Amino acid sequence: MNVPIITIQPGDQPFCANPATSFTMPARFYTSPEIYEAEKEAIFYKNWYYVCHQSQVKEAGEFVSANIHNQSVFVTRDRSGDLNAFYNVCPHRGHELVQGSGKKNLIVCPYHAWSFDMDGTLKAARNSENILNFDKCDFSLKAIRVETFCGFVFVNLDGDATPLALQAPELEEEIRKYCPKIDDLVFAQRDTYHVECNWKVMIDNFLECYHCDPAHRDFVDLVDMNTYRSICNGIYSSHVSDNVRSTDSAAFSFEKGDVDFGYCGWFLWPNLTIWAYPGETNISTLQMIPDGVGNTIEHQDWFTENATPSKQLKEAMDYQKDVLQPEDISLCVNVQRGLQSKGYNQGRFVVDKDQTELSEHAVHHFQKMVMEALGGEIQK
Repeated sequence: MNVPIITIQPGDQPFCANPATSFTMPARFYTSPEIYEAEKEAIFYKNWYYVCHQSQVKEAGEFVSANIHNQSVFVTRDRSGDLNAFYNVCPHRGHELVQGSGKKNLIVCPYHAWSFDMDGTLKAARNSENILNFDKCDFSLKAIRVETFCGFVFVNLDGDATPLALQAPELEEEIRKYCPKIDDLVFAQRDTYHVECNWKVMIDNFLECYHCDPAHRDFVDLVDMNTYRSICNGIYSSHVSDNVRSTDSAAFSFEKGDVDFGYCGWFLWPNLTIWAYPGETNISTLQMIPDGVGNTIEHQDWFTENATPSKQLKEAMDYQKDVLQPEDISLCVNVQRGLQSKGYNQGRFVVDKDQTELSEHAVHHFQKMVMEALGGEIQK
C-alpha cells in the first residue's frame, strides 16, 4: 500500500469525525489505482460479502458463485442440509471449479475431473491410488465463513471476523418490520448494470436524498419526503420514508400492502444496499461491485413471494430499471469525470441539525468507515 496516497497531501482539507465540520474524502480516493488496490485487503477481504439468497441454494447440490475482486468463491447446500462456502479453486492444479449458478450432484473439476462432494471432501481423483502417500483428506476444498442474515447469504474471507448478526444487531429487526414475510420470498430477477465510475461514488449517491428533488422527480412523487430520514448505526444506515405520497404516482401504481410505508432502504458495509418498495411484499439487493478504479458492476436482485412477479410488482421493478437506475447512473458517471478534474479535490457535507432528507450525514458515515479501514487521518 502506498501510504503517502492515503495520508494528508498538500492542499487537503481535514476529514473530521463530526460530519457538520468535515470536508469530504479527497478525489484521489475515487481515482487512485493504489487506493483501489489497498481496498481489496483492507475492506473486501475482511468483511461480509453478499452472494445470494437462501432460496437460490435451498436444495442439496445447488450452488452460486461470486467474485470478491480476484477471489472466486461459491456457496452450496450439502446432502445434510448444511450451507457451505469454499474458494472456487481445485486443490490439484488450481483450475476454477464452477461458474455462475446451478445444481450438481458432485463438483467436478473441468481440467482433470477431480470430484468433490458438496461438503468439500474429495470423492475421486483419477490415478491417485498410484501416488505415494496420497491422502484424500489433504485435498478437500478450502472452506470460508458463511452466514445467513434475513435470508441473504454472506461469506467472509476472514476466518476471525465477528458474525454479521453481532455487527448489525438491530438491522434484522428493522428489515423484518417493513418486510415481515421476508422468509417466504424467492428469487425473481437480476438486473445488471455496468457503470463508468468508482464503486464508492455509487454508494455515496445512495446514501443521500439531497439530490432526489432535482434528479428523481418520479421518486419524489411516490415518497413523502417530509418523513424521509437517514439514521446511521454501526456498519449500516437506514433510509426510510414512513408515508407514501401517492399510490398512483408517476413512478408506479400499487395497492397498500401488509406494512404501510413509503420507501425503505438500507446500506450494509461495505457495498450492499437493500430496498423495499410499498405495495405487495418485495425486497431487493443492489450491490456495487468494484471492477477497476473507474468502473462498477451493479447487480440488483429482486425477491418476491412468487418467482414470477405480479403485474403490480413488475411495474415497480420496471420503474427501478428503466427510470431510477438510469437517472442515478448518469449522475455517478458525471461525478466520476468531475473527480478527475484539476479544479476539484474536496467538498463539504451538507448536514443540518435535524438530519432531514436534505442532510448528507450518512455519506459521511460511509466515508468515515472507508477512511478508518484504509488508515486515513480523521480529525476530532
